[in-house]
Amino acid sequence: MNSALPLDALGPRICIMGPSNSGKSTLAEAIAHKTDLPAVHLDQLHHIPGSQWVPRAPAEFLRLHAEAVSQERWVMEGNYTKCIEERFARATGLILLDVKVTVALLRYIRRCYSSTPRIGGLKMGREPMTLEMLKYMICTAPQNRKRHKKLFDQVRLPKLLLPSPRDVKACSDYWGLQLTNNDR
Repeated sequence: MNSALPLDALGPRICIMGPSNSGKSTLAEAIAHKTDLPAVHLDQLHHIPGSQWVPRAPAEFLRLHAEAVSQERWVMEGNYTKCIEERFARATGLILLDVKVTVALLRYIRRCYSSTPRIGGLKMGREPMTLEMLKYMICTAPQNRKRHKKLFDQVRLPKLLLPSPRDVKACSDYWGLQLTNNDR
C-alpha cells in the first residue's frame, strides 16, 4: 500500500472501485464523513429503491449517473463499467480495492446472515443470499477483477491500490477515517 498518498491528493471527486463486498461503500462513507464529500453509491442509482435488486431502465440509470458525475464534489463507489469513461473524465482520484474473491465471498455470506443494514444498500432489510450472486462472485468476479486492475493501470489520476483488508485498514488509519465494523 502507498500510504504516503494523503487523502486530499485524491481531490474532490474520488472514484472507488472493486469487487462486490470488498468494502467500497464503507470506505466511501468514511471518506465522506471525514471530508464532507457527498457519498454516491452506484448500486442505489442502478436499482429501484427498496427492491430485491431490480434494475432501473438503462436510460434512467445513465441519466442519474450523469447527473451525479456532473456535480463538483463526490466520493462515488461502484463499478458499472458501461459508464466508467464519463466517471473517469470527471474524477480527480481513484481507489481500487483489489481484495481476493475468497475475502469478498466470505463477506457476502456474513452480510446475508447479518441483521445490520448494509451501507450503500437498497434499504430492504436483510439481503437474501442468492445462487445468482454466488455464481457471479465465483465465476464472473475474478475476470472483472482483472479488468478493473487494467483500467486502474491505464488511468492517469492520483490513485491508490489497496489489495487487502489489512491495507484498507492501514490506509484508513493513516487518513484518520472511522470504518464501521462491517468491513474490517
